[in-house]
Amino acid sequence: MESKKPGLVYTLKVLRDSDLGYVLDLEDGKEVLLHKAEAKGKYEEGASVEVFLYQDHEGRIAATETIPKVRLDSLAWLEVAGVNHKLGVFLHIGIKKDLLLSKDDLPESWDEWPHIGDKLYSGMKLDKKGRLFADLATEEEMVEQAEAATEAAFNQQTSGYVYKINESGVLVFTDEQHIGFIHNDELKVKPRLGQKLGARVAFVREDGRINLSMKARKEVAYSEDAERIYQYLRENKGQMPLTDKSSPDEIKATFQMSKAAFKRALGKLMKEEKIIQENDKTYLQI
Repeated sequence: MESKKPGLVYTLKVLRDSDLGYVLDLEDGKEVLLHKAEAKGKYEEGASVEVFLYQDHEGRIAATETIPKVRLDSLAWLEVAGVNHKLGVFLHIGIKKDLLLSKDDLPESWDEWPHIGDKLYSGMKLDKKGRLFADLATEEEMVEQAEAATEAAFNQQTSGYVYKINESGVLVFTDEQHIGFIHNDELKVKPRLGQKLGARVAFVREDGRINLSMKARKEVAYSEDAERIYQYLRENKGQMPLTDKSSPDEIKATFQMSKAAFKRALGKLMKEEKIIQENDKTYLQI
């Protein structure tokens, strides 16, 4: 008879009661303890109990009637409960013992590691020594649970969890169950695995995936940049030593924007007759 594996749910019979809990029959000549703290009821000898098998903090096989969110044969979104740079991150699975995602399965840079409260789509696996570990979902498993986006999603705001980081950007799984890609140029933060990001749907691909951007649409960005320049002028006696001929470094030092964005914003303000440019300076138009 095949041995019962930790990480799965079984229906086992009660062999006897003990001071600590109920001794259950693993049906292979072995026994497992269902501690009274892990039992949801009182049982007589011969009763059947559905339990989840796991390893306690001392590495012994133990049983609980609390069925976790994830097992060897299932995946779920799991919240990060702790971070240990020597070991990895611990994921809360719904029982008293958290599940370790090994540092070997995490990015090399700690900056890209999840924080407490972040979420990862993960399964469970046994290592060569029979120990339970978290097992991040593969790309194929993410695709299996995803839904194709339609054109109706275009320009809509959404949010999702980062599940993969690569050289060109990040992949996220959105609240609507779409797979989205955010290019590095469209990010406003340094992303980490498991982080929840808000973004706008910039493009719906033929395969149902979406391209996302954390930046405002260009016309909105123009207005925001123009407003920043206008407020700066109001706060600086109506003038500044910058024009559309200024160097990119000068512009960036003052407004943290590109020269192209600066010129577009100035053009908008001049069209609205709010500013004029004279003698290498820009003035509020009175």
